[in-house]
Amino acid sequence: MELSFAITAFVTLFVIIDPIGLAPLFVALTSGLNFNQRLRIAVRSCLTAFGILTLFGLAGEALLEFIGISMAAFRISGGVLLFVTALDMLFERRTQRREDQADGPLDDDPSVFPLATPLIAGPGALATMILLTGTPGSDWAFVAAVHGVMFGVLALVFGMFLMAGLMERVIGATGIKVITRLMGMLLAALSVQFVLDGLREFGVVAGG
Repeated sequence: MELSFAITAFVTLFVIIDPIGLAPLFVALTSGLNFNQRLRIAVRSCLTAFGILTLFGLAGEALLEFIGISMAAFRISGGVLLFVTALDMLFERRTQRREDQADGPLDDDPSVFPLATPLIAGPGALATMILLTGTPGSDWAFVAAVHGVMFGVLALVFGMFLMAGLMERVIGATGIKVITRLMGMLLAALSVQFVLDGLREFGVVAGG
């Protein structure tokens, strides 16, 4: 995997999963718990999300082929989905939706739901894994590298979970909003690139 693509993959997954935005939600979902209890929930949620994302990264394209959807078509639809996510981030609709999911009925342990899914391994992250691993010309080494990048992003999620309380006090609500909007602008540009790549595979636009 080229360094430039590795950086693109990392930025895309980082923006989609949004470790910084998840941190205050983790605080809310684990309020009243001690550090050891929060640590167990953080480990369990990140490992569960890793399993789900790995499954879609390895078998997602095969599933698409089974139901007759071309990778180019999925690349375009995935780009549109990511663009909608970017708009939600820019206008704070995504944060509100995540808070609504976090405020819903929960078990005593929120690690699988809603932390692992849909907050970490949500539809956008699953679509991104399929798009990245389905890049034309990719081999098993490339796919493994994508999963390595994904593991790195989840490691950051885990770190943010452990530092959630401190980070929320240091950055503050305003700082989190500013970062979320900046990430939304970046994601919008990346989503357009996915759509252009899909159109290029269909021959609608010239290669470049």
